[in-house]
Amino acid sequence: MAYSDIKDSSAHFQTKTYTGTNNSNALTNDGNSDLKPDFIWIKRRDSNNGHQLLDSTRGVDKILGSELNSAETTLANRLSSFDTDGFTVESSSGAFNASGEPFVAWQWKANGGTTSSNTTGTITSTVQANTDAGFSIVTWAGGGTGSLGHGLGEVPDMWIVKNRDYAVSWAVGFSDSSILGGTSNYLSLNTTGAVSTYNNIWGSSPVNSSVITMAGDRSVNISGDDYVAYFFKAKQGYSKFGSYVGNGNANGAFVYTGFKPAFVMTKNTSATDSWVIMDEKRSPSNVANKYLLADTSGAEGTNFDMFDFVSNGFKCRRATSQNASGNTFIYMAFAENPFVAGGIPTTAR
Repeated sequence: MAYSDIKDSSAHFQTKTYTGTNNSNALTNDGNSDLKPDFIWIKRRDSNNGHQLLDSTRGVDKILGSELNSAETTLANRLSSFDTDGFTVESSSGAFNASGEPFVAWQWKANGGTTSSNTTGTITSTVQANTDAGFSIVTWAGGGTGSLGHGLGEVPDMWIVKNRDYAVSWAVGFSDSSILGGTSNYLSLNTTGAVSTYNNIWGSSPVNSSVITMAGDRSVNISGDDYVAYFFKAKQGYSKFGSYVGNGNANGAFVYTGFKPAFVMTKNTSATDSWVIMDEKRSPSNVANKYLLADTSGAEGTNFDMFDFVSNGFKCRRATSQNASGNTFIYMAFAENPFVAGGIPTTAR
């Protein structure tokens, strides 16, 4: 038995695989959820074309790469619209729509593109929040050390920040200081590095249910630069963010999420290693072995028997990589389908 407050996870998150056409290509999501995405992360699977991260707050032509420290680029005729049940890509780039080539797009819903000004903190932020699913997109003009509203109404578990104007690494934080070993610790999405410590990233008590405190480092909040952040709050039966310790065995560590994952991203925080992205669309049966790396533009790999996606979590099936003995790994996971609807218990599907 399990409980969930999310009736249909596919209304808030979906993975879409598609084949490029080199023409205007309107892509519709699966099922009847009518997911209008606000944050889309696209990757061409068979090539070293980079990751393409876009959101409806910044606009269809504003692109960031998870593997890059580069500033935001403005490119027309790549993504042309966030649609009522999907999105439309155009023909100008092999990274979005090359003819006959395979792509994957991970999509999250915020608030349908509608933003609001948040003055809760010392720095005014622009917020687009989906409080039901625990996800918000936040933009702001850097102001040095200060606090800004994230719009979730609960303490976020995880956040990912990028300077839009300057070539500096992404910064990833967790509210549970034990996950990264301290409130001054962070990870960089675009690198393989282990946990870094720097007192000028987050404040000593970085986050509460209303605001996050950013210090004055250029990666998160220097005056004169613009920023974007994605905030996540775990929702029972739909999403979870945390850590696990590898056991170095093919009968590997089991990570309980309370749902069957549709998407899992992991990172070794103890050693130099990549951010590994798995999903149930590219690996529909166990053992899941198709992976992409968020910190590199490389093509999809298939040589790792990485995880089993099971009804209540995921189980490591490799003695090394994302299950190295004694190493700590962080993860973010989203559900394929919650066990229940509206908080009423039911048996797993």
